Amino acid sequence: MQLSIPESIIQSIRLPESRIEAELLKELALALYAQELLSFGKARELASLDHRQFSQLLGDRHIVRHYSESELEEDLDYARRQ
Repeated sequence: MQLSIPESIIQSIRLPESRIEAELLKELALALYAQELLSFGKARELASLDHRQFSQLLGDRHIVRHYSESELEEDLDYARRQ
């Protein structure tokens, strides 16, 4: 799937062109996570961030962490690998 963003919108974003795609993906990941449409793991994958970075971003944005049993398992798996 590809999303099409009008050029006029891209030009209006106040970021260097090289950062726009990454920042839009982070914003999309945050929005979908906040609405409980993506799990923590999938949202951080979309944002291309590791566990710690995405947790920090959620905290910076004051987005409440949703915590399901599957996310607990994901966190435990992550902790075991560290």
